Amino acid sequence: MKIRKTEEVDIARVMEIYAYARKFMAEHGNPKQWGATNWPPERVIREDVRTGNGYVCENDDGEVIGTFFYIAGKDIEPCYREIFDGKWLDDSPYGVVHRIAADGSQKGIGSFCLNWAYEQCGHIRIDTHGDNYVMQGMLKKLGFIHCGTVYVEEDNDPRLAFEKI
Repeated sequence: MKIRKTEEVDIARVMEIYAYARKFMAEHGNPKQWGATNWPPERVIREDVRTGNGYVCENDDGEVIGTFFYIAGKDIEPCYREIFDGKWLDDSPYGVVHRIAADGSQKGIGSFCLNWAYEQCGHIRIDTHGDNYVMQGMLKKLGFIHCGTVYVEEDNDPRLAFEKI
């Protein structure tokens, strides 16, 4: 597998992966995280391409099998400025991964993407819905620590905040 920036030509495939992810989450007890709002909309993915913060994961045949948003810097995620019922482990610059999804074609896509992001900066913050037990399990397996609760702009549902340094 390899990671590269999302290109305009990838958008239809990325939207297919998000449709698969919404269905997968609903079937595994997490229908609200993206399903209630049909998140993410195509305009958000196009903005990720424009800003250079969208990434895809390709299999060994060059087929797009996963996607995510990644950005790094100091205090870059406004929703992470306030954390409830806990605290972040470290205040140094960090990377953020959002909207990570895979097409289910092979095992380990999500872990590969998160490990790639971690290798870029050595400090990652990520959040997930309380009902997303699959993601929570993967994060814990990869050494992420649950730090508290954050709220995102998309809805009013609390998100479990994780960090790895």
